[in-house]
Amino acid sequence: MKILLTGGAGFIGSNIVDALINLGHEVAVVDNLSSGFQKNINPQARFYQLSICDKQLSEVFKREKPEVVNHHAAQIDVRKSAEDPVADAHDNILGSLNVITNCLDFGVKRILYASSGGAVYGDVNYLPADENHPVNPISQYGVSKHAVEHYLYLYSAMYGLEYVALRYANVYGPRQSPLGEAGVVAIFSTQMLTGKQPIIFGPGDKTRDYTHVSDIVEANIRALDRGTNAVLNIGTGVETSDQTVFDTLAEVLEYKEPPIYAPVRKGEVYRICLACSKAREELGWSAQISFKEGIEKTAEYYRKLARESQSN
Repeated sequence: MKILLTGGAGFIGSNIVDALINLGHEVAVVDNLSSGFQKNINPQARFYQLSICDKQLSEVFKREKPEVVNHHAAQIDVRKSAEDPVADAHDNILGSLNVITNCLDFGVKRILYASSGGAVYGDVNYLPADENHPVNPISQYGVSKHAVEHYLYLYSAMYGLEYVALRYANVYGPRQSPLGEAGVVAIFSTQMLTGKQPIIFGPGDKTRDYTHVSDIVEANIRALDRGTNAVLNIGTGVETSDQTVFDTLAEVLEYKEPPIYAPVRKGEVYRICLACSKAREELGWSAQISFKEGIEKTAEYYRKLARESQSN
């Protein structure tokens, strides 16, 4: 089918584009390259360098006539959302509304939306958190990602637009950028390989649900024709601490130095992992990659990048 993917130059989006093209789908990518990289874009995809907030987005919809939109373009940094909540809302809420209204205007049947299971629930009452857990985000980013879920429900109820909202856990894997504040596996890997000491914010007991990008890709493939009008957690259901991430990477990368411990940052959830039984029911999906296996795969990717950087 014809699929338009926003954020297709980014870490997660570009991996999904590759899988869609390998399955024979026709894919167009919209990305303004603010955080993505043109080198990530599959050469078989048509590329439009454009913000999802731009009025010209309608020209892309008019030309491509997609049957499905996969919406990953977003401002993804929790710290940036706190520093500039208006810019965060502009990109994540108004930009998403621009995508959604174009879906209606140009007859798109279905939209897949990358939400955040790591951010929308806030500090949780129980673990693993399921989709019925109260939604009380403690970051502006979490608020903006959740707001779009309500718009999707509204536009489905009013106009019949099919949607699937996938609440991702903490995704890691090849192509994740080590340059921002998000993506601790990428950041720690790069720091260890370049002889720098990784920083752990807090005593190391903060937990996340680390899910390999290949599992995220599979959930998106299945959601093309399953899980209609559902909000689904996509994760492993396993808590992994910052200290465990550091220790596992240090073992795999043979890094001998200790981490630096710094004060906890505001707006960060303390503990989270996601119950994903609903995704199993709706999509027939469950995570397949264990944390250790995923770390070994990911570490090899960053080793290769480090070797290439040294040779240049």
